[in-house]
Amino acid sequence: MSRSTIFALASAPGRGGIAVFRLSGPEAGAALVRLSGHDLPAARKAVRVRLKHEGEDIDDGLALWFPAPASFTGEDVVELHVHGGRAVASALSSVLAGQGLAPAEPGEFSKRAFLNGKLDLTRAEAIADLVEAETAAQRRQALRQLDGGLARLAEGWRGELVRDLALMEAVIDFSDEGVPESLVGEVEQAVTGLVADMRGHLAQGMRGERLRDGIHIAILGAPNAGKSSLLNRIAGREAAIVSAQAGTTRDIIEVHLDLHGWPVVLADTAGLRDAAEEIEAEGIRRALARAEAADLKLAVFDASVEPDAATRGVMDKDTLVVLNKSDLDKNDPGGGAYPLAGHPVSARTGEGMDALLAVLEKEVADRFATAAAPALTRARHRAAVEECVAALTRFDPEAEIELAAEDLRLAATAIGRITGRVEVDELLDVVFKEFCIGK
Repeated sequence: MSRSTIFALASAPGRGGIAVFRLSGPEAGAALVRLSGHDLPAARKAVRVRLKHEGEDIDDGLALWFPAPASFTGEDVVELHVHGGRAVASALSSVLAGQGLAPAEPGEFSKRAFLNGKLDLTRAEAIADLVEAETAAQRRQALRQLDGGLARLAEGWRGELVRDLALMEAVIDFSDEGVPESLVGEVEQAVTGLVADMRGHLAQGMRGERLRDGIHIAILGAPNAGKSSLLNRIAGREAAIVSAQAGTTRDIIEVHLDLHGWPVVLADTAGLRDAAEEIEAEGIRRALARAEAADLKLAVFDASVEPDAATRGVMDKDTLVVLNKSDLDKNDPGGGAYPLAGHPVSARTGEGMDALLAVLEKEVADRFATAAAPALTRARHRAAVEECVAALTRFDPEAEIELAAEDLRLAATAIGRITGRVEVDELLDVVFKEFCIGK
């Protein structure tokens, strides 16, 4: 790891009441002494300082000193709280760079915290997720991960695998010294339990990942069914062009929403029908592709006419049926009940929208609410668990015990990637702790 001292504006750029600069590295304390003209203040105590360079005042603010290792990065850290004007930030940045400090790269403070053992990878990722969180559900998930829920889960799995691997190594290396043969059966039972536990987490689908990125909902239907009007009504603004002319929506229009704490990406799509015109046909192709990839679909029907076959053809278990134009008099085309059950609304007047949004919110919550157990929030977490399960599925001590031990080693390495702990030396510690080797 580089021993350079880095600095960065830790608060949002631009004009504001306060700007916070963070310095980390061996020269952080010396930089504060040069800027303030005084000795270092007491650790973790905010003190007022007048920052100067070559006799010229830069600003009057606060300074905090966090000596290593009791800091966020594990290095000497200084925080400077100054006024949030662009001129102050520019002057302070120039002075720090002139003193030999390096501008920090994106994520470099968190990276140093990880390399110094202050954070594991899941907690570092949680910090980024917390900064990016736009809804209450995203905030709650990030906080659970920052509190170490996912790290404890992964480390629990890895700890069991390291123990099982130690037992297998003992059976292999010390079979002549009275190691019980029942250890292999004990390991097999533990592996079976681990596989079941991991598959249970994988079976949750991609809930954690979807919650981070936003839950995708596609609005589908025939031309003039009222899809764009429905999008605008849900979004609360004119996000899509509404016209009586059929086929006006050619490309996908996305709106990002906070649906009572749930992050949602709502997409209006081209009307589904047989299109001879090339551009409209491409829009319909994209609409069908979005329907295939969506987490939920809103199939919108004009309740004043018979339901069209094209929209019915994309419906599945992940579809909510919306019967639009319920305010019209001709909402009974067959002389009886409408052929499809659904949620009656009027995108024009807003009638039925509260009920539809309540149903939509419940559907999202039921499908994507994370369980009490920590969620896998990134594709790399899922890949690591899948790789671990694959190795454990191959585990077969009856075929070749050495190969079975290697499968355990590969499984432990895979799961260790979640937190960033891929160590092998600790295996010896487990062996010496559980067996009186060398007696």
